[in-house]
Amino acid sequence: MLIEGMGTLLEYEKAQRLLSRYKIKSVDSGYVKSAEEAIKFAKGKPIVLKAISQKALHKSKSGLIKLNLYTDKQIAEAFKDLSRRAAKFKPYKVLAQKMVTGSVEIIIGGKVDQQFGKMVLLGLGGIYVETFKDFALRACPITKYDALSMINQLKSKKVIAPDAQSQERVAALLLKASKMFEENKMEELDLNPIILHDNTYDAVDLRVLQ
Repeated sequence: MLIEGMGTLLEYEKAQRLLSRYKIKSVDSGYVKSAEEAIKFAKGKPIVLKAISQKALHKSKSGLIKLNLYTDKQIAEAFKDLSRRAAKFKPYKVLAQKMVTGSVEIIIGGKVDQQFGKMVLLGLGGIYVETFKDFALRACPITKYDALSMINQLKSKKVIAPDAQSQERVAALLLKASKMFEENKMEELDLNPIILHDNTYDAVDLRVLQ
């Protein structure tokens, strides 16, 4: 049985630095305290705004994510509405992120099993995790062989990694995430979604429970 994480949510920028130490790419992000700061962060390019709070672990269900913000007006209105919605989850911070587009989203996660210890998970990400329940699990530490077998186990393997090059890329990422989960004090890891695009990837949502 997997143990549900009951730890403390690691602050986003600390989680981002942790991923960086393991050479796991995450999307360009930064905290903003006002609509003006969010507009400055955007530099004329589309962004996403998210309210981050220990009291709201599922941001999308709480209406704490604003996507596809292209104009200064959209950003200002989104910041105002997000602040209103997040008021009941105080304390909170607003995170701005560069918007990344891609047709394929995956999840890499980690949980603690009472019998086998730390387990790493790979599956189709985004909104499809709960819908299709298409994922593979292995006990840490994993090898490259394990990583490739996890990919091949998925029904969505042709979507996630349609060729040898993409399989190698996803396997390498999975190995890094598994090593990070194993070597650090973590009860739960949730990188969802990781967007695959242009022969690379970006981790967009980082959730680490310690």
